[in-house]
Amino acid sequence: MHLLEKLERKLRPYAFTNLTLYIILGQGLFFLLMVLDYVTFEHIALVPSLVMEGQFWRIVTFLFVPPSISPLLLILSWYVFFLMGTALEHNWGTARYNLFLLIGYTVTIVVSFAFPNVYVSNVYLLGSVFLAFAFLNPNFELYLFFVLPVKIKWLALLSIAIYSYEFIVWDWSVRLAILASACNLLLFFGPAALADIKRRKRRLKMEVQQKVQESQPFHECVVCGITDKSHPHMDFRYSEGDLCYCTHCTEHIDNHEHVVVQKESDDVQ
Repeated sequence: MHLLEKLERKLRPYAFTNLTLYIILGQGLFFLLMVLDYVTFEHIALVPSLVMEGQFWRIVTFLFVPPSISPLLLILSWYVFFLMGTALEHNWGTARYNLFLLIGYTVTIVVSFAFPNVYVSNVYLLGSVFLAFAFLNPNFELYLFFVLPVKIKWLALLSIAIYSYEFIVWDWSVRLAILASACNLLLFFGPAALADIKRRKRRLKMEVQQKVQESQPFHECVVCGITDKSHPHMDFRYSEGDLCYCTHCTEHIDNHEHVVVQKESDDVQ
């Protein structure tokens, strides 16, 4: 049994249904608390050095840091996240979807301790849900600002381009966060992607072999070397020795020195 399937079976009794909704509700609650000045970003963000000092709640609360302080962008972000998260849960099942987020979440926390004094963002972790949905539904159309239809695969490529740029220009704390969020994508989609690449290579190889075979002549005159490819309207005939001769053109018939195949005598002279 595949490792992911084993982990999924062990997680099934503890999986949270509608996990996407809980994350959104948590972000909404903390956004409201931040607006009312009850908490600040610094109180709930993940800072490994502060966790080691006993502020363990940060391991959970960093998931609920709102993606924006703009109400409009918040609504759009939550709408997209809810749409794609619930679709993944419906497609995969609750346990598998929980496992997908749990792997990214766990790796993000582990690698964050390499830079204990740096604030850790949940952007890349939650962004992996978007990329997972795009991988499974590349032609799904998302209406930007509820007006402009755009296929999700183009937005996913744009996100990958942005992540790649950030991976290049930022320091290793950001790079590790990006790599951590990519772990669940690689585990869930890597084998299928490799299988698809191998399948495409086999198909391409077969197409090349087929084209090579189609380009080879079926008939080739043993005297002048013309073929049914070079002279598609020429007629060809075979001798008793299975030698091919072109016979349609009178000039060839008159000028060919036909090859004679002599059978060896069974008797030794």
